[in-house]
Amino acid sequence: MLESPAVSERRWTAPLAERWCDLRNRILTSQNFQYWAAKLPFSRSVARYAARDSFDLVAGFVYSQVLFACVQLRLFEHLLGGSRRLPYLARRMGLKLEPAERLLRAAQSLKLVTQISPDRYCLGPRGAAIAGNPGILSMIAHHALLYRDLADPVALLRGEERNTELSHYWSYCTDNPNALTATDVASYTQLMSQSQTFVAAQIIDAYPFHRHRRILDIGGGEGTFLMAVADRVPTIDLTLFDVPPVADRGRENFLARGLGGRATAIGGDFFKDALPRGADLVSLVRVVHDHDDAAVMQLLRRIRAGMDDCATLLIAEPMAGQPLVRPSGMPISASICWRWAAGRRVRRAS
Repeated sequence: MLESPAVSERRWTAPLAERWCDLRNRILTSQNFQYWAAKLPFSRSVARYAARDSFDLVAGFVYSQVLFACVQLRLFEHLLGGSRRLPYLARRMGLKLEPAERLLRAAQSLKLVTQISPDRYCLGPRGAAIAGNPGILSMIAHHALLYRDLADPVALLRGEERNTELSHYWSYCTDNPNALTATDVASYTQLMSQSQTFVAAQIIDAYPFHRHRRILDIGGGEGTFLMAVADRVPTIDLTLFDVPPVADRGRENFLARGLGGRATAIGGDFFKDALPRGADLVSLVRVVHDHDDAAVMQLLRRIRAGMDDCATLLIAEPMAGQPLVRPSGMPISASICWRWAAGRRVRRAS
């Protein structure tokens, strides 16, 4: 059968990558190919790996729910002291033996726990890593909000679901953040403070803070990052800028840590209010990714307008597309340092 000239021309003039994708997809969607790939010795292992990968994609939500249940029932906490028998774990989790064993077997398949005898379990390699990081535990505990918002992902993509759980939880999503109360910001601010422990040490290791005399941390929450900087660099002064009730929490933390003489917390809206001046280092730690591009550019211009020519802007963000990292597992942090001189970017380090 002859092809139409349009189809023939498109096939021959398409880029090589497109022609390769067409060929690959025609082969992979063929049931005959799938059958023989699973049968032949030289392709069997590849076919099995692809099948497992596809199954993981389908079962990913189940995996995350198993993890969520382990955190909610404090399974990792119950195993921190060492291995425990099934009856003990069931009693501590408030479950009957059968569902407790079902959860433990599911957790074992994800390497969250390890079964060391028919009825005794200990932390698995993944469970131990999670149990040792309170920030990760806190983030997982709040995943229930995200799961409810994603119950109808198509409606969310179409903009039909506007009254989301996360929009209520993230109290900063308001036209007047200066009007927020301490109660409004407590839960989210505490979560962000705990999760900042992921990145603080990495950022401080990556950048020479000792070269600066004063750091201004914009959107710095309760001051977790600044307190980590203070521990490493005792000569640097600290200024925190966040919405008023959050800045109040930061001020209390500074006083409790004995930093009142070198640390200041200032309340305000960084999109509207004047930013504190005088710092030779301005930091944005896990702030940029929370906002759309237009809002970020507005913020960066406001920061630039208030910076001295010799000051440095430090941005630390989760970054996608890093080598050796799966797409769904973005690295926790990456830092980009921009030094501005006379309005010109002259150095970039990462």
